[in-house]
Amino acid sequence: MRKHPERWIGWAVLVGLFFVYAGDAPPGVNEAHYLAKAKNFWDPSWCANDLFVASGKAHWLYYWVFGWPTLFFSLSTTAWIGRLIGWGFLAAGVTRLCRELRLPPFYTLIISIIWIAGIQEGNLAGEWVVGGIEAKVPAYGLVLFGLSELLRRNWNGVWLYFGSAAAFHVLTGGWSVVAGGIAFVYLERIRPRNRDTPQRFFTPALFAGGAISLVGLLPAAAMSAGATSAEATSAARVYAYFRISHHLLPSAFHLDWYVRHALLTLLTITLLRADWRLAVPRRRRRIAAMAAFFVGALTISLCGLIVGTVPALAPDWGAKLLRFYWFRLADAITPLALACSVAGVLSGLARHCESATPTSIGKRLRESIHWNSTGMARVASLMVLAAATWCVGRSTWQRIYDNVPISHSNRLLGLHSNAAYWEQRRTMSDWIDVCRFVRANTSNDAILLTPRHQQSFKWYSHRAEVVNWKDIPQDVEHLRKWARRFIEVYPVELSTMRVTIRYDRLREFRSKYGVDWMVVDRRVVGPHLPLVQVYPIGDERNATYAIYRLPSVRPSPTEN
Repeated sequence: MRKHPERWIGWAVLVGLFFVYAGDAPPGVNEAHYLAKAKNFWDPSWCANDLFVASGKAHWLYYWVFGWPTLFFSLSTTAWIGRLIGWGFLAAGVTRLCRELRLPPFYTLIISIIWIAGIQEGNLAGEWVVGGIEAKVPAYGLVLFGLSELLRRNWNGVWLYFGSAAAFHVLTGGWSVVAGGIAFVYLERIRPRNRDTPQRFFTPALFAGGAISLVGLLPAAAMSAGATSAEATSAARVYAYFRISHHLLPSAFHLDWYVRHALLTLLTITLLRADWRLAVPRRRRRIAAMAAFFVGALTISLCGLIVGTVPALAPDWGAKLLRFYWFRLADAITPLALACSVAGVLSGLARHCESATPTSIGKRLRESIHWNSTGMARVASLMVLAAATWCVGRSTWQRIYDNVPISHSNRLLGLHSNAAYWEQRRTMSDWIDVCRFVRANTSNDAILLTPRHQQSFKWYSHRAEVVNWKDIPQDVEHLRKWARRFIEVYPVELSTMRVTIRYDRLREFRSKYGVDWMVVDRRVVGPHLPLVQVYPIGDERNATYAIYRLPSVRPSPTEN
């Protein structure tokens, strides 16, 4: 720290950037999903009757590392602890990567801004990295460290870091290993640095990384344990075609997603080539290594597009293959490669201008940006940086202006997307109020029916739900149960948008799931239902949500 204070200052600046960009009040998009599971991991009695929470634990290491604070702190405090650790890890990874690219320390800010904006505006399948705390955040931090080792062609470090990433999130780390393998073939077999001493692929470090990855691989593999082939296929179809198609199924992606990602990819290839041409020989080797890993990630994504044609011919096989998130790594690495190349080009421009006097800086800058390939690359890099800064600034301002956490945003929940600020704030306040009422007036083992357009009931109420759209289990048994329950509770005839209020079905739910109360969204079901209202009553006020008691299993003569 004493020898390189600028690195620590740069690290702190990055953590501050991540905080400004993604520092909404918890829970974030997936925090209620992951931290609820982590809390149950450490306290199995918490929401033990919840189908999702009690299901198989796929991300064992994440729950073990980030879940223990739930024993001492609230879920919100635990989220902030995890966020700061995750953001700090990502910032350290970017700092290390910048150093290995032989760039000045404060170029980490340029890399991070473009990386964030590139993922936000150019993803193909909805990937993100900087946000709330979940398993992939520390995994991506480890991938950054592994990529830094790859730039040095220290393959022992590469496999150990990527294996550790797979321990946190098996797909993030696993696909990084595949991309690293593709990079190895190019760098050490096709274009080796020293033909007299070729690097070995199968080394003790590779097997050590594989052993570490078992911490993530074995729990993930256990999600199919004991299931028949037909059951596994059924679960895969639900996952790939019904619940997660927006991340997995290429035919479900919008055309503009393909256009924006293709433009991002072409721009990345162009500026990587420009950075390589402008770099000194020592940096060229590292740029080539970055490009090789980028090509590896892109190859995986292209294979995913091919796999995306399988469902038309063999839907069962297609569902099984599509579950592996083929586009995740390219969504994150493509903008990272773009960010690094832009930083490299701009560092060359800065070196060209740094010897100029204050009165001649403008002249030196004009000389640097003339109409040839070098000048065009510098102009393009400046435009990318400006556009990325605008995108990150706009997104940050929008979140500050909305003043509504992303997990409560109408745009995310898909209901009244254009609602005014005051309406979204009132809806959020009403939601927290109804959840607090449930927590104060039900036993710890209670289970409730909840509205379709929410994802944080357990976060605030600490009570179980019959089923929740966001919280889909990973293991085959509970995933199939989830699908059956979801269609029962939110029937197709109601467009799976609202809970049924048929008396016979509600009695069935009460008998089958032990549920007594139903929380409803009045914007969806209307202001009054032919049921006994539990909340709000008397002096209580809640314009958005209400709680009704389900009809008794044995109907009284007065019930319809």
